[in-house]
Amino acid sequence: MAQTRKTIIKRALLLMVLISLFFLIFAGRVVYVQVAKEVKGQDLQAMAESRWTTTQTLHGERGTIFDRKGGALAEEVQSYTAFAVLDENYEEHVEEPEETAEKLAPLIDIEKKDLIDLLTREEVFQVELGPGSKYLTLSEKQEIEELELPGIHFRTEEQRYYPNQTFASHVLGYTERDMSEARMGLEKGLDERLSPTDGSLSYKRNVKGIPLFDKQEVLQEPIDGEDVYLTIDSNIQTALEQAMTEVEEEYEPNKMTAIVANAETGEILGMSNRPSFNPNEYESITNYTNYAISDRIEPGSTMKMFTLAAAIEEGVYNGEETYESGTYDIGSTTIGDHNNNKGWGEITYDEGLERSSNVAFAKLALEKLKPERLYNYLEAFGFRETTGIDLPNEANSSIAESSELDAAVTAFGQATAVTPIQMVKAATAIANDGEMVDPYIIDKIYNSSDQTYTYESAPESAGNPISKKTAAEVRKKLERVVTSENGTGRPFYIDGIDVAGKTGTAQISNPEGGGYISGHNQNIFSFMGMAPADDPSIIVYVAVDRPKLEGHEAGSAPVAAIFNPVMKQSLSYMNLTPQDVEDEDVYEEEGIEAKSYVDQSMNEAVHELEEFGLEPVVLGDGSTVVDQYPAEGEPLIIGEKVFLRTDGEVKMPDLGGWSLRDVKRMSDLLGLSLHHIGSGYVTDQSVEPGASVQKEGYVTVELNTPSQIRENQEEESVEQPSEEGQAEEETGEDIQRRD
Repeated sequence: MAQTRKTIIKRALLLMVLISLFFLIFAGRVVYVQVAKEVKGQDLQAMAESRWTTTQTLHGERGTIFDRKGGALAEEVQSYTAFAVLDENYEEHVEEPEETAEKLAPLIDIEKKDLIDLLTREEVFQVELGPGSKYLTLSEKQEIEELELPGIHFRTEEQRYYPNQTFASHVLGYTERDMSEARMGLEKGLDERLSPTDGSLSYKRNVKGIPLFDKQEVLQEPIDGEDVYLTIDSNIQTALEQAMTEVEEEYEPNKMTAIVANAETGEILGMSNRPSFNPNEYESITNYTNYAISDRIEPGSTMKMFTLAAAIEEGVYNGEETYESGTYDIGSTTIGDHNNNKGWGEITYDEGLERSSNVAFAKLALEKLKPERLYNYLEAFGFRETTGIDLPNEANSSIAESSELDAAVTAFGQATAVTPIQMVKAATAIANDGEMVDPYIIDKIYNSSDQTYTYESAPESAGNPISKKTAAEVRKKLERVVTSENGTGRPFYIDGIDVAGKTGTAQISNPEGGGYISGHNQNIFSFMGMAPADDPSIIVYVAVDRPKLEGHEAGSAPVAAIFNPVMKQSLSYMNLTPQDVEDEDVYEEEGIEAKSYVDQSMNEAVHELEEFGLEPVVLGDGSTVVDQYPAEGEPLIIGEKVFLRTDGEVKMPDLGGWSLRDVKRMSDLLGLSLHHIGSGYVTDQSVEPGASVQKEGYVTVELNTPSQIRENQEEESVEQPSEEGQAEEETGEDIQRRD
């Protein structure tokens, strides 16, 4: 019995020790957790915060790329993606898959049977509806909603959009539609500036996700990307794109490039390549190279204008001196003129220039200038270095200079290879009275967060390779290339415009071995021209690689089909100035500068603006101007809208046909939050015309490109009832809106 009691006592003591040890360990753990606030490596405070705190990402907007006048070329827009809910436990699910597919399939570009397969999947809550259901516009979304199909829902997404389609595509480049990655062009080169920084909003909530009364909000504002303004003129670029497309369709060349530049400043007003692409459909790109800056080619006879300039500057050119054309021996090599080495007998050097004689320029290089001076002038004209243009992937030249033969053929555009942008830069010296300027395409960069310009360009001199007198003489002789009966530039004569320029027919290196490729029209045909010849404001360079020509056609035909309309329209756009503005304080050489109308009579302000050729837009029914946009001192162009805010009640104007820039200006002036869908010109607005406008309100507009507007109008005209029936149905308001 005693032994049994001892055993019981021992067991009880052991149990007590174990229990005490357990409580000691537990208490120690509790103390540790209280002090360290950590369990299994996880912060308890953070876990509690995550349970009771929710954080939302606030989207920052990628910067917009504008043309020189503020028209959007690349922008972020809102789009919609359709999806279907299949779970029958959800109130809004697909009820009739076949009927839904019948109505929906044509609107999202999918086969009916494929859509039925998607809508009849089992054990899934929802399904995506294929590529055609993504990136829908507001009107496409509304068209689907009008079908009232149960189970079809939408989510909102942001996408990058290029409203002008195939337009300066290699300049702009592109991003993925969701803007996750920039791929090429300025989009990639300026990605750091264009990219936004997302913000966040954190607040306390209960277990059901409802914000608490004391929600303790923590707001981190998003930072939008910077906006970039280019020197590109959309009118000039459009003319260039149209001409390039027409030549591409008619002549099917291997490739083409063209540059339009302001001769005085170096601003690039237009730049295009073929093959090109639509950045909205980047999956189909076949050419990623911007030939204007990245393609190194032998320039052909366009190089002769710089050899001519060097010879005149050095005083060794005598246009009346004669020489024997046809062939010229350099050591064991014979070079010849382009008419199968026949030449034109004994002619003057001026006639040799007009006829584009290779012999004349080989002799100038070796006998007059000498090779060393020729190469010194090539360096002075900037051919040994990149231009530094603000575009990615600029190539440099390859100068052939190992022998006298290299110097001779370089003088007329062979052996040495340069880029088109180097040619344009060098040509500014001839156009600009001897002063060469650097080309550039970024005008300014704007930070909307602090409302400041973080970058503003200005013309930069690149030296004076020739004198003003030499430049004038070169232009005069190049004008004869276009006007003379013997001139190779005759196809580039434009009635009413004095053009100075030089043609080029360059051979193409054989990629499979030495020498050049041979065959009918296996050349790069080009022209470098400037106008007006006496004081050029525009330089246009065009190069067309191996066009398919008819037997009677010269290589200049496709080049002239681009150069002539582009030069003509460029000069027209550049010379648009008001003729009847007499107030010298308002009118300046580059346009009109905004005056201040604040505190002035609204009627007087409207009258004065109309006299200046501007379009006043009055916001409010008061009699006195209290605010305006643009502000005093801002530059204006003829026909531009000037917004005048008066001291009366403001009602929403009819925004139909307005550009996005004008809508933004109005919204900023009225303190409205603006949301836009699409690009181009306003076709619909959320606040009806005539409705009262409240500060800090919002307005949504839908925009369409001109081509979309035309297509819609054509569709409407087909569906319209007869004029008699239509007259009975239309109200006065309907007629006013359509006008």
